[in-house]
Amino acid sequence: MKKKIIISLVSLAAICCLTFGLISAGADNSVISEEEIGAIVNTQTDTSLISSPFTEAVNQVRDSVVGINNYQTQSSSYGYGYGFGFGFGDDFGDYGRQPTERLYGTGSGVVITSYGHVLTNYHVVEGASRITVTTSADSEEHEAVMLGYDASLDIAVLQVNGLNVKPAKLGDSDALQVGEWAIVIGNPLGEKFARTVTVGIISAVDRQVTDTSYDRYYRRYTTTNTMIQVDAAINSGNSGGGMFNVLGQLMGIPARKYSSNSFIEADVDNIGMCIPINVAKPLIEEVLRGNGGGAASASPAAGNADTNESMLSKPRLGVTVTTLSSSATVRLPLGAFVREVDENGPAAEAGIRKGDVIVAVNGKTTSSSSALIGMLQGLKEGDVVTVKVYRAKGADEAIRDNTLDLNVIDPDGEYIDFEVTLRVIGNQSSFTPAEIPAA
Repeated sequence: MKKKIIISLVSLAAICCLTFGLISAGADNSVISEEEIGAIVNTQTDTSLISSPFTEAVNQVRDSVVGINNYQTQSSSYGYGYGFGFGFGDDFGDYGRQPTERLYGTGSGVVITSYGHVLTNYHVVEGASRITVTTSADSEEHEAVMLGYDASLDIAVLQVNGLNVKPAKLGDSDALQVGEWAIVIGNPLGEKFARTVTVGIISAVDRQVTDTSYDRYYRRYTTTNTMIQVDAAINSGNSGGGMFNVLGQLMGIPARKYSSNSFIEADVDNIGMCIPINVAKPLIEEVLRGNGGGAASASPAAGNADTNESMLSKPRLGVTVTTLSSSATVRLPLGAFVREVDENGPAAEAGIRKGDVIVAVNGKTTSSSSALIGMLQGLKEGDVVTVKVYRAKGADEAIRDNTLDLNVIDPDGEYIDFEVTLRVIGNQSSFTPAEIPAA
């Protein structure tokens, strides 16, 4: 028994010695010299050895991508507004409106000339009363003006005076190949993630995309455009930015993405759509030649006209109008619907007809009959105004029993500008102040 105990003690002593030896050995190996630490930590990367098709292109164009801020002046109403479901509304909702400017939305754009021209989506600046541009050079907002736009193609060209930003070069989107790299740069979620770069491939070209939207006068319309499909990430705020090739050429304008929602049962990932740059070139050329047609659209005017005031001594267009409610925008834009035209009045002489919808006067939108009348209040006899109307086939026969029959109106129509010389018209027999204002 004692022999066994002695053997066990000897074994325990041997194990302890072995364990101590291992610990000692480990402690000795853990001592690393300063030279070895420096070799591990103080490292460098030789960028010349890195092969990437993106870095050079991104460095060329990243600063050409700018942020765009859409400010809108809107009215906060504490009055009442009513719509009676017959295609007409009334003007009581204009009472107590206080105009306030606020940041309506943000997007992206690409500088395309050394003169400060910026290409973006129309929907990024739609309805803006003021547009500003932000760059990578500073945190200031630079005032911009819209020189031209095409709402149906969803493109717009802005200009910022004195913008010191290197412009991006335009490519030829007809030369795009399925499978080549697509580099997308924009401002998703605003300046917080300014000039974010995402990369993918060209998934398809010549995709037919159909959209239902509203023009600046709130008429609903459907368009079908040819777009480029990419799988690079496109998020809210990327709209209007750039889709570049590996040469740093601007090939497309990111415009939208598909996502899973209640209207699409299947899961959707990485399907983004870009407007081909060749589609935008005619508008760009037109603007650069000085023929840009569009102007920054202001918020719809909310004129507070006193329709009970006698207008016998006021210059008029010579029309009797009714406000169109938003329910009529399926076929007509929102505006002042012309119920009657004085036979020998200025509007009739200019060519305005019954059934026309007056949507703007001198470039300012007229969303209601009271807004139209308010615009005329400060004018005098002999003043010449530009009146924009929307003319739809069948609209002159649309009023039946004091209601608007939308079914007789052909949804296809056209916008027409008329030059009208205002004058005083004595016969006001058709004017009913509380219901159908005369203008």
